[in-house]
Amino acid sequence: MSNVVQLAGTVLTVLTLAALASPLRADDDFPIVGTYTENQVCKADGSDPGVSRVKITRHDIDSLFGLCTILSKKREGPTFMVHVECKGPGGSQMLGDVNFTPREDKTIDFSDQDQTYKAVLYRCPD
Repeated sequence: MSNVVQLAGTVLTVLTLAALASPLRADDDFPIVGTYTENQVCKADGSDPGVSRVKITRHDIDSLFGLCTILSKKREGPTFMVHVECKGPGGSQMLGDVNFTPREDKTIDFSDQDQTYKAVLYRCPD
């Protein structure tokens, strides 16, 4: 009987280690994926003209500034540090770093690497 208990304990340990070693689901590694409005609460009916919308996917960020491809992302505590290549108006390109910090009220603090631009992103209903 003790061999059965020992075998069961070994199997449980292996399964636990395998679960811990498995990669996170795609949504879990970048949970800020979604559509947001900048500095103003998103209206569920989409009747918020003139408000800048920001769409974040696992691969890019589309905003009034232009389309930015996510080259890499890293998480430190609650903050996601994202390295991007952006294509702006007129075909201009630039590399940069931006930070997204989710807050308890379900908004996200956004800033560029130099803190020259800051915004609060409000999630739109799916």
